[in-house]
Amino acid sequence: MFIHCELVMLILALTLDGQVHTGQIYGGHEVVPHSRPYMVLLEQHMEDGSKKHCGGFLLNEDFVMTAAHCKAKSYTVLLGVHNVHENHNIQRISVKEVFPNKDYNETELKNDIMLLKLSSKATFSKNVSPIPLAGNDHGSLPKSCIVSGWGRSDKNVKYMSAVLMEVNVTLIENKHCAADKFYCSEGETGPAEGDSGGPLVCNDGKAYGVVSFTFTPKSGGPHLHGYAKISDHRSWISLVTNIP
Repeated sequence: MFIHCELVMLILALTLDGQVHTGQIYGGHEVVPHSRPYMVLLEQHMEDGSKKHCGGFLLNEDFVMTAAHCKAKSYTVLLGVHNVHENHNIQRISVKEVFPNKDYNETELKNDIMLLKLSSKATFSKNVSPIPLAGNDHGSLPKSCIVSGWGRSDKNVKYMSAVLMEVNVTLIENKHCAADKFYCSEGETGPAEGDSGGPLVCNDGKAYGVVSFTFTPKSGGPHLHGYAKISDHRSWISLVTNIP
């Protein structure tokens, strides 16, 4: 949901005539096993003792990026996962420090990015390796992007997908998204519940955004999917991680 001084009427419309929910891959297909070795399955250990899941992606041997709204009491990062029911060669690493973006607003989902420092270094392999981050976009939208995750792949199923799924998305020109530091795509296919924190990866193989929200209008219009724009946070990311 967008919050901006120019968007009061849009806020009212979203509040009264739709639903915002945060990342499922709808309309996608199973990923070739371990073809996206940067993908992270993030276990969220909640205050009430329950466990939830978000997505994430590996930046280097020490840090994972996810969405700031994937908050929890503590976390375990799972690396090298394809099928969640298979434990062979999976790295499980607890999170030592949590760095939500200092400008993150929980109500508005603005600046919805968080960095997680691992308690021990990730071991790189053919199934586990980091993804580079996109630099400045110079005002032009990247082409041919993909979103991946273990979120629900069917609206009629309550459970997360057992295997990593992916879907192609096309980014749209939207002044409201741009003003609030989001990339956006629209349509029935795309991410939502359970895919939060996963990367928006475009044709150059770099991560451009972090899965943040899906807005579903009651009026029946197209779904709007929002991705926190990584390029607008590069100085903060470098400060925390020392990644140039």
